[in-house]
Amino acid sequence: MESNEVLVILGSPNSPEGELSDIAKSRLDYAVQQYSHGKQVLCTGGWGKHFNVSRQAHAVYAKEFLIAKGIPETAFLESALSGNTVEDAVKSKEVLSQIAQPLITIITSDYHLERVDLIFNQVFSGLPFRCVGVNSEFLDAEQQAMLKTHERKAIEKILKDGLYF
Repeated sequence: MESNEVLVILGSPNSPEGELSDIAKSRLDYAVQQYSHGKQVLCTGGWGKHFNVSRQAHAVYAKEFLIAKGIPETAFLESALSGNTVEDAVKSKEVLSQIAQPLITIITSDYHLERVDLIFNQVFSGLPFRCVGVNSEFLDAEQQAMLKTHERKAIEKILKDGLYF
């Protein structure tokens, strides 16, 4: 029996050949740990020059990874083929609108958590959800600093200009 519990795994980088980044794998490994029979899974990520220029959507690679780790194909909802975090929220909401009273866990990385929470609170108004930021300590200090700077600028832009979707 399907549950109304849904794990939403936000997209992240993969190589031009489709190899998932360590960031992507950390989010997906967390989803595997949280998965139990009956839960549903929604993978996000289409294409974008900043995270996926391969021939297939990022969500395809994510789903393949999760199936290889033991999550049954029947657990997957339609993927949200998004190009950024705002589209993650908008397109996920479209898919989730087909589930009665969904209990949603959004899985991202710790450095991305504040922006995800800001965006999803606006887009998911009225839907119960929680955000989880998976530890990214495996990244070196330079990578972490670059990602944190990017996030800070993105949050400032949202706060100044609002969301566009």
